[in-house]
Amino acid sequence: MKKFFKKIYSSLFINVIAMIIVIFAILGTAVCIIGYMSFTSAFKNEYATVTYHMADNATVEVNGDHLKSYLNNEYADEYNATNEKLDISCKKLNVSLIYVIVVDTSDYDSFKSVFNVVNNEVDDSSYSPWPLGYQRKTTNDEYRNAYQNLYSGKSNYETLFRIKVTDGQHPHITTIVPVKDSTGAVVGLLCMQRPIREMEKAFAPYFRAIILSVIIMEVVAVVIAVLFNRFSIIKPINKVSKEAARFARENVKSEPLGKISRYEVLDNLSNSIDSMETEMVQYMDNLAAIAAEKEKIQVELSIAEHIQQGSLPTDFPKRDDLEIYASMDPAKEVGGDFYNFKFVDDDHLAIIIADVSGKGVPAALMMMVTNILIANRAKMGGKPSQTLEYVNKDLYEHNSSSMFVTAWLGILELSTGRLVSANAGHEDPVIYRNGGLFMPVEEKHGFVLGTMAESKYINQEIILHKGDKLFLFTDGLTEATNANGQQYRPARMLRALNAHREEHPEELLNSMRKEVNDFVKDAPQFDDLTMLCVELK
Repeated sequence: MKKFFKKIYSSLFINVIAMIIVIFAILGTAVCIIGYMSFTSAFKNEYATVTYHMADNATVEVNGDHLKSYLNNEYADEYNATNEKLDISCKKLNVSLIYVIVVDTSDYDSFKSVFNVVNNEVDDSSYSPWPLGYQRKTTNDEYRNAYQNLYSGKSNYETLFRIKVTDGQHPHITTIVPVKDSTGAVVGLLCMQRPIREMEKAFAPYFRAIILSVIIMEVVAVVIAVLFNRFSIIKPINKVSKEAARFARENVKSEPLGKISRYEVLDNLSNSIDSMETEMVQYMDNLAAIAAEKEKIQVELSIAEHIQQGSLPTDFPKRDDLEIYASMDPAKEVGGDFYNFKFVDDDHLAIIIADVSGKGVPAALMMMVTNILIANRAKMGGKPSQTLEYVNKDLYEHNSSSMFVTAWLGILELSTGRLVSANAGHEDPVIYRNGGLFMPVEEKHGFVLGTMAESKYINQEIILHKGDKLFLFTDGLTEATNANGQQYRPARMLRALNAHREEHPEELLNSMRKEVNDFVKDAPQFDDLTMLCVELK
């Protein structure tokens, strides 16, 4: 049962038809309400007008000059004759009451009855005739205002509708007309009460006709809408839907749908499905070729990664006088950072760390060239500044891609601890003095390598003692970024280094890498991260 209702709920055809039925039902209800209100208003006006003429004709039977005399029991024969005529009129006109009253015009709050004839048969009512001279209070303000308007000449007649009655009688209207004397003055009022059952009886067949007409029109409209929607809209849409589902399932192009409807929007939808199938088949063919090419590139990148890693020293010496360790983590398969160390002779160690602008394959190629140039020139001897000037000039002459390299090169004399270094726009090294803390060494920087042919570099000298450590790094460490966009920063790096200052180079670098990983968490690595540490023993 649940599946059945779900199918109905999700059916476009059923929902469209249901919406049409609802719209016609609302329109039909509105028509019925408007018809009822219009008919009721028109019939009430007509009913009141007819009753007025009936009441006005009945005043002819009443001699207005003798009303007050009737109240004094004068002109008894004339009174009885008039009463008889009014009684006959009451029955012939099929009204419930005809009564003539004289109102107290001082406040219109009471009146006296002169004539009062009753026809209870017309409405199954139970009125009792008022005797001559019967006095009573005016019913309410509505009657009081009507009496005043008639006596003052503001209106020719007043009609009061009593739809909801509380005295046990039936709904009716009361039409009141003035009774005038021979001078034209209003001396009394003739009231004619007429049941509205006739109006209700007249309205019933009219209302039934409206409802029946609306129902017939709604059924016809729904049938037409069902046929129109089924063949002009739903059927073409279903055809397109089935073709889309088939293509999604099989991924094979079929015969074109072609023109499925005379409506432009549906025809465009059909053409879009045909075009989509053609483009998707082409896309899948291209995707397969791209996937094969990507796999080939991935293999080549993997080979390049192995070549690059192989160009960096991984055999770290642990000697009685020296311990050294380094790591390089590229942001992509291959990177632009590199480190290197080579013994120039038995007592001198060349230490290199550098960072090529950019990432990926171009940076890796630039890194390989720079690494070879620096390493080979350093082995030839000379000061670090001479080596950087030589490499800078060579890179500048062959740097068509306008890339640059930041580099730090130092020559450590193991026997004395004397370290001579030159800096080409690279991060300052950090030194740990045995028993103290890691502190940055502020150096004078030369310009980066590869952008100016005649750049000069300054040799700087410090002395390392037993137990001192030299820590070198690239900006991938201090600029490591977490998911909130916060960078690791030099201050955080120094705190981490000092927290692990007693550790040997390999342990220290592993601890630093863990500190960085804990900081960035799941955020992607943005830049290559390279570190190198030397401990003089």
